Amino acid sequence: MSTTAPTPPVHDGVPAFDADLFSDEAVVAPYQLYRRLRDVGPVAYLSRQQVYAVGRYDEVRGVLADDETFLSGQGVAFNGAINDLMRGATLTSDGAEHEHLRQVVAHRLTPRALREERSSIDAKAEALVNALLERDEVLDGVTDIAQAMPMSVVPDFIGFPDDSRDQLIGWAVAALDAFGPPSERHAVSFPKALELSAYIGGAVEQRRMAPGSLGHELLAAADRGEVPMSKCPMLMVDYFAPSLETTISALGSAIALFSQHPDQWDLLRENPDLAASAFNEAIRLESPLRAFTRIVARDTEIGGHPLPEGARIAVFFASANRDERKWDRPDEFDITRQNADHVALGYGAHGCAGQGLARLEITSVLTRLARSVARIEPVGEARPIVHPIIRSYTSVPVRLHKA
Repeated sequence: MSTTAPTPPVHDGVPAFDADLFSDEAVVAPYQLYRRLRDVGPVAYLSRQQVYAVGRYDEVRGVLADDETFLSGQGVAFNGAINDLMRGATLTSDGAEHEHLRQVVAHRLTPRALREERSSIDAKAEALVNALLERDEVLDGVTDIAQAMPMSVVPDFIGFPDDSRDQLIGWAVAALDAFGPPSERHAVSFPKALELSAYIGGAVEQRRMAPGSLGHELLAAADRGEVPMSKCPMLMVDYFAPSLETTISALGSAIALFSQHPDQWDLLRENPDLAASAFNEAIRLESPLRAFTRIVARDTEIGGHPLPEGARIAVFFASANRDERKWDRPDEFDITRQNADHVALGYGAHGCAGQGLARLEITSVLTRLARSVARIEPVGEARPIVHPIIRSYTSVPVRLHKA
């Protein structure tokens, strides 16, 4: 009897992948399916979503680097409704338009500009850790740490009015959920995404953005004619949802990973300068965003497989970051790893504009914790969120043991 594996079906010359990468079971435990996706070939056709997909590191990085062949201007989501809603934002533009919008929005996010934020963020991280250590009780690594830190930074940085603060996390989660393939969850998530868009539209129209904030400066740029005022609400949505929820995801994953790997926590305590590498390793292993999509601008190929003009292709950051072709021991958490070339925050022209702020927030918290906490003890099961786009947790119960 032959032991040769059956040849997978093909779609226009590309091997098909029939498993559903967006089922509830798959998004909670995705990594074996990602391995299967990589094993199919350099590119596959997702039969359930009817899009092409890349999951290997080299191909993912290659697609992200070639923003003339693989376009974002027709949307990066898996469904048409949110792609229509997001047209013209930084995330969903190409070429000169993208470069201009990014300069208008992201000048506050350059390393030089963020140096002015460092002392404030360090002080907030110190205050957070000190307050946590005064509580001799079980903490939730999500609500008490991963949400608390960016919520003390991001809303003020963007300039959101105070009356929105208790809704921001829910809005951010829903906005990114709406990027996933159409599902029953869209009945909840898409109206909330519209609610976020309407709220920001009203705040822009009423000019309620806090003075000195990114939002306030965006309105000033519109007053100078650098960007149409009509684009301001979507440009703010474009930055807000990923900047808040991906930071929560990354910090929550870091807390969960360190609670599960006390040897790595000991390494960080011995050398707090490893905080930047720890940040990279946490988001390599548990990438905050699973995947976005692109449109193929012209007939091309990946790994010898043809892709037609107009096709939509999914780029799986989370799969690429565990590709055994790229990483030694890809499923292990090792904060000493040479890991700065991960693609958890994208790559190329559309690399995450807010990654510098997220890095600053998370490394500040990890450094403060490493100086004060001997051990992060898990006291219950970390529960992942069921979400098509975000890899995150709803709860990470831990106890902090003082040094």
